[in-house]
Amino acid sequence: MAIAAPRTLTDRAEPIDAAAYFELLMNFTRREVRGRYSQSLFGFSWAVAQPLATMAVFTLVFSRLANISADGAPYPIFAYAGLAPWFFFLNSVNSGTMSLVQYRNIVTKTCFPREIIPLSQVCSRLLDFGAAAALFAVLMAYYGVRLTPWVLMAPPLFALLVAFTVAVTLMTSAANVFYRDVSPVVQIALQLWLYLTPIAYPMARVPARWKVWIAANPLSGIVEAGRAAVVYGRAPDWDLLACSATLTGAALVAAFLVFKRVDRYFADVI
Repeated sequence: MAIAAPRTLTDRAEPIDAAAYFELLMNFTRREVRGRYSQSLFGFSWAVAQPLATMAVFTLVFSRLANISADGAPYPIFAYAGLAPWFFFLNSVNSGTMSLVQYRNIVTKTCFPREIIPLSQVCSRLLDFGAAAALFAVLMAYYGVRLTPWVLMAPPLFALLVAFTVAVTLMTSAANVFYRDVSPVVQIALQLWLYLTPIAYPMARVPARWKVWIAANPLSGIVEAGRAAVVYGRAPDWDLLACSATLTGAALVAAFLVFKRVDRYFADVI
């Protein structure tokens, strides 16, 4: 009778089925949400405070002082339509970048698919985005902006936003394990990234010589398409959206492959 070889511990997680993967992801997500809001006085109010305060500043600076038009839409609605997805992206990447280091005790002692940790950071921000989206609905009603059938594009556009957010978070979290100065670099890059995304200004106001560089930012097509579909009730710029979708797909595949290639070293380096 053949004797089975003894199982040995390895530095890589064994494959798990989809149900177990999802359950583990949800457990990490719930832990992250509880840790963020368990002792918070205002709770989910902070999720709407960021975009709401920034919307007020943008309205004063860009609309009132710089006289940037919103193509007929109320500027607060115009700005908030870009700020809600932006803060979802910003907060996910910020917390996701540090996630593997913060969970070092689990990473070094337990074998499991380690991409679940940065993924849980993105999932935990879905609740924040839901709160911000609820306020956006209130603002739309207040300003009397009517929805059209183009609003049905919102879910696939949000899926595209999540996919790009996951791609960036996987890359920055993995890089931060090996180089701890990645986190401050990411924070600086995100501050600049805000102004390279057509949030405070419409894409139509970008000079022709700069449009190709703005279009190379996948968030540009996502924000512009979401604003066109929800705020203006019209078709998006299909070329710009196709560019964003292509870049997002390539970034997501590349990020996952790189992450799985280097995660075997996390336990030794972290």
